[in-house]
Amino acid sequence: MAVFLLIVLVAVVLGLVGATVAGLSYLLVIGIVLLVADLALAAVRLSRRSRRHLR
Repeated sequence: MAVFLLIVLVAVVLGLVGATVAGLSYLLVIGIVLLVADLALAAVRLSRRSRRHLR
């Protein structure tokens, strides 16, 4: 869980830096991609965990 929160924090920081500093918009894209990938990974983990409890 700590790794998930760390990656979300890094994605937000990269997004903010990319949005505010001129010429670093690629950081915004990297931050968005990292956030989406991390949320997808969390959804997969959550769905696997919920299936185990149903059986």
